[in-house]
Amino acid sequence: MPRRGRLTRAAEFDAVTQLGRAVSGRYLTLRFRTAEGGDAARVGYAVPRRVGGAVDRNLVKRRLRDAVARNEQLLRPGTDYVLIARPGLAAASEAQGFDWLVAQVEELLREAGQAQAR
Repeated sequence: MPRRGRLTRAAEFDAVTQLGRAVSGRYLTLRFRTAEGGDAARVGYAVPRRVGGAVDRNLVKRRLRDAVARNEQLLRPGTDYVLIARPGLAAASEAQGFDWLVAQVEELLREAGQAQAR
């Protein structure tokens, strides 16, 4: 995903977290909200220290970026998303495989799309 398609500033993450809506799974939470004046979907990734060390967190972020890229058609234009990893995601994605992670992200994006349509 190109750099312009990412949330990068703390204020952008805070706006989505505080003002947006959320859907959750066992290992992931997806927060989303309609962006002000934006026309492209932007995605941010939050992987807290409880997920693991720096190497593990960076690996999880790379895998999440790839999983979102494979489900790019589900991203709604003009929407900001923050994908938050929960503890246990690194081990679960290692055990279940990358296709499992892609399916988890797809499920959350579909739920978010349905929630936005209401």
